[in-house]
Amino acid sequence: MQISPSILSADFANLQSELEAIATADWAHVDVMDNHFVPNLTLGPPVVEALLKVSPVPLDCHLMIEDPDRWAPGYAEAGAQSVTFHVEAATDPVATARAIRAAGARAAFAVKPGTDFAPYEDLLAEVDMVLVMTVEPGFGGQSFMADQMPKVRQVREAVRRRGGEIWVQVDGGVSASTIEQCAEAGADVFVAGSAVYGKDSAADAVAELRCLAEKHRH
Repeated sequence: MQISPSILSADFANLQSELEAIATADWAHVDVMDNHFVPNLTLGPPVVEALLKVSPVPLDCHLMIEDPDRWAPGYAEAGAQSVTFHVEAATDPVATARAIRAAGARAAFAVKPGTDFAPYEDLLAEVDMVLVMTVEPGFGGQSFMADQMPKVRQVREAVRRRGGEIWVQVDGGVSASTIEQCAEAGADVFVAGSAVYGKDSAADAVAELRCLAEKHRH
């Protein structure tokens, strides 16, 4: 059970100290948005490269961008340890996943709430993680979509059938009140933004989320 706090909810003017505040987490989730695939603009390669130099935990880069086939491998080459692209945006997801892995990172694909997982099940052979979005991507602080839990179950079942170690990540509205249903459905990597950075102690929030998730270890 891994916790990946989203720096989308952090203080962008103090990212080094905000990363140090989550040193007890497993990952730092970095939301890369291009104002095309999603209606928001966040940060890109130069900032990711700067974060890699100071982060006490590996970076989990979630690319909400157009043309990930072209751009995703660069994040892995820069040193991000996990790179997630959206299947809705990828032209050749197999080649993109292979390029990410060839550059030394874990590869993952993400599906938006309205996207079916079934057509992409064969992609499990090429990736290390699947991200099920539990909000519409683009903004932090949105309400958790419990109607995505059947999709989390579907992904977990597909992973079980296939065998191998593929993580199932959830992102969006994950908090102390929602993480247990995500874990129970089969998720094992949890992205939490305001549920970590909105609290007095990010470390305490990480510990609480981990404890709640562990109750449902599969």
